[in-house]
Amino acid sequence: MSIKDRVVGRFAPSPTGPLHFGSLVAAVGSYCLARQVGGAWLLRMEDIDTPRVVPGAADAILRELERFGFEWDGEVLYQSRRFERYDAALLELRHKGLLYDCGCTRKEILASAPHPGEEGPRYPGTCRQGLPPGRQPRAQRIIVPDKLFCFTDVLFGGIEQHLADTVGDFVLKRADGIYAYQLAVVVDDLDSGVNQVVRGADLLSSTARQIYLWACFKRPQPEYIHLPIALGPDNEKLSKRHGRFGLQTEKPGMALQRVLRFLGQPIPPGLEDAPPAEILPWAVDNFKINRVPRLSSRADAV
Repeated sequence: MSIKDRVVGRFAPSPTGPLHFGSLVAAVGSYCLARQVGGAWLLRMEDIDTPRVVPGAADAILRELERFGFEWDGEVLYQSRRFERYDAALLELRHKGLLYDCGCTRKEILASAPHPGEEGPRYPGTCRQGLPPGRQPRAQRIIVPDKLFCFTDVLFGGIEQHLADTVGDFVLKRADGIYAYQLAVVVDDLDSGVNQVVRGADLLSSTARQIYLWACFKRPQPEYIHLPIALGPDNEKLSKRHGRFGLQTEKPGMALQRVLRFLGQPIPPGLEDAPPAEILPWAVDNFKINRVPRLSSRADAV
């Protein structure tokens, strides 16, 4: 396999709290699928939303990943150190005539879409032809074409989304000066050579926007694999508000086994009491994507 054809995967947690079960699911899935074909596995801290970052959380996540036996390639990439790169990407899109300034407030956008869908209110394009008189630029938006975006997810199959109807021209730099997730994740993956994106199914609805940005930068999109979402006891997506959800008191080997069972990967009896140094290599060698369920389920039921 040439370097060009080598799989490059990644894990990109947000340091807004400790590593939890749902994060570990994404880490294990992405690690196994990259490593079992001799691919690279990169680590990125998505700390771009600085007001939400918890001091010390990034270092704590790194220590946890080491405790579970993960080994990553190269240095950890921090989004908070890449603002100049994101500005360059915005300038490139502006030179292509794809970016414009928006002076609308969130309240105004909500008022224009009284019945928003799951993606929130669709932007009506108020500032697309220029800022209305008396308006000052706030956010920066990208022009979305009137077309259907289609892609194939390894687990979910064919996915279609008409961005102009469901989202409209979306924000790439917010009014508070923070770069949007959609921009940062594409630029980071592009620069790092990532060609396999394995993450939770809660991000499935973001994928069409990212595929559009890949096309704007004239680069081929990566392969997408969206894993089932781990739910908490309240049947809501497991998140930082649920705490570590078992990772603090549970032995690392037991936590890895729970994650693998959640992903449909049965553990052989001989590994039931094994440490991560034995479980994770076994998982890399034996991980089967066709065993992964598409449905989300309770994390405390595995």
